[in-house]
Amino acid sequence: MTNDEKQQEDFISTVSHELRTPLTSIRGFAQTMLSSWGALDDDHKKKFIKIIEQQSNRLINLVENMLSVNKLQSFKDKLVYKNASANLLIEPIIQIIKHQYPNHEFVVEFNKKIPQILVDVDKFQQIMTNLIENAAKYSNENSKITVKTDYSASPDYISIKVIDQGIGINQEDFEKIFTKFSRVDNPLTRKIQGSGLGLYITKVLVEKMNGQIKVGSSDGTTTFEVLIPVENLENQAVKPFCSYN
Repeated sequence: MTNDEKQQEDFISTVSHELRTPLTSIRGFAQTMLSSWGALDDDHKKKFIKIIEQQSNRLINLVENMLSVNKLQSFKDKLVYKNASANLLIEPIIQIIKHQYPNHEFVVEFNKKIPQILVDVDKFQQIMTNLIENAAKYSNENSKITVKTDYSASPDYISIKVIDQGIGINQEDFEKIFTKFSRVDNPLTRKIQGSGLGLYITKVLVEKMNGQIKVGSSDGTTTFEVLIPVENLENQAVKPFCSYN
């Protein structure tokens, strides 16, 4: 079996598993409600409907991620670059995720003097949503999520850091977490449903916009750092496949 055939086989196997699990839950709880509606009290009905909603959302997220991967691989996703403030683009994302994870403390440390960045706004917000939502999802209950923006060591980039307090990531898994369908195996991640595509998509989008992404982890604290190019004439001139508005 060639490497491409092995990757295709692994892809089909993983997707089949990811699809089967939520579909089985949806069918099972729907059948239970149809066959035993009169015997169920309101609390059980609400609980079962909530599970169906959660599993439906899981399916939607999986399909959206797979479509994103397909676009990235086929180069159908052309980027439209604009000047933008990283702080202004990140702030509404934090507010949305804060509402979804009310038990976490979200700390914002924005440097208001950093220059504007040159990015595809939608894709940049997709990157930040993936990273901040992951930080909340894989952190311990009632822990702190910190989002920082600042200058980087290079004047051509700004630095954006997302820091969580979970159980950390082993150094040998740093490369692995950015590959398709890869998830770190530990007690916390086993409790959380996910396709293993989010960080792969995030890395590809960052690199498509000529940025870099790094990860570090120590004593249960994990930091993802994204370096994004700042807006300047040189960066505007080297975007042959993108339009600039």
